[in-house]
Amino acid sequence: MNDEDEPTRPRVGVVGLGAMGLGMARSLRTAGYDVAVHDLRAEVAADFAREGGTAYGSPGELASAVDVLVGVVVNAAQVEAVLFGENGAAGRLRSGAVFVMCSTVDPDWSAALEQRLTEQGLLYLDAPVSGGAVRAAAGELTMMTSGSAAAYALAGPVLDAMSATVYRLGGSAGLGSRVKVVNQLLAGVHIAAAAEAMALGIRAGVPAEALYEVITHSAGNSWMFENRMAHVLAGDYTPLSAVDIFVKDLGLVLDSARPQRFPLPLASTAHQMFLQASASGLGAEDDSAVIKIFPGIDLPKPAEA
Repeated sequence: MNDEDEPTRPRVGVVGLGAMGLGMARSLRTAGYDVAVHDLRAEVAADFAREGGTAYGSPGELASAVDVLVGVVVNAAQVEAVLFGENGAAGRLRSGAVFVMCSTVDPDWSAALEQRLTEQGLLYLDAPVSGGAVRAAAGELTMMTSGSAAAYALAGPVLDAMSATVYRLGGSAGLGSRVKVVNQLLAGVHIAAAAEAMALGIRAGVPAEALYEVITHSAGNSWMFENRMAHVLAGDYTPLSAVDIFVKDLGLVLDSARPQRFPLPLASTAHQMFLQASASGLGAEDDSAVIKIFPGIDLPKPAEA
């Protein structure tokens, strides 16, 4: 990066180098940013540093070195720990810095977080993401964002570097998370429905590969069927997005609708399916492992090396 050519380019940090966060950090570096990182797994942050970034030992140390801090952790409790826990970031970010929150959280909690950070002289973007690990690494995510004009002015180019599309949904936090909740309703229901359909076909004696081929070229296909049932065909349940993620996310969907007394029968059923999978010991497996709750089916086995 040439500082003369890019005099206003912000310094960027990423907290959380899981499947999504690592890809996002790499896509930022590919876009020319000098990226600093922190992860609870020090070895993961060190590996990123060897690729060309900088690793810090705590969120606070990282925060003191950046203008835009991107949080890519699992839930609101982890965001709280990043910002306000021991060696937290909120007390070390400079006045006017931006915290970009990419987790799936309760929309009202996100709106309240904006107020808390504003009181500390910090800017905030409610910016949950969708697209998966492959698109994260390619800088092709979809971002559902809301926040102040001042936050976008500083962090907007950073969002663009991580994403194919950045939706600006409003001038205050919460709207981005509300749209993400709706997205997760569909994502969870689609995975659950895909698993049910594949399980039915297998139980009826249809070869799994043939069923997959037909459905992915027919009107019943969905992105989730095509993506997740490929994991089932491979017999590979390595978690890219775990069962327990949808236990959490569909729980947020139901919680968000309850105050409005709004019925969500499909989301409720899908949530129960993921809960059953988790209770059966599958919570840390890929979310496609929800298919394992169906009895009497012989699922494809992984290919022998």
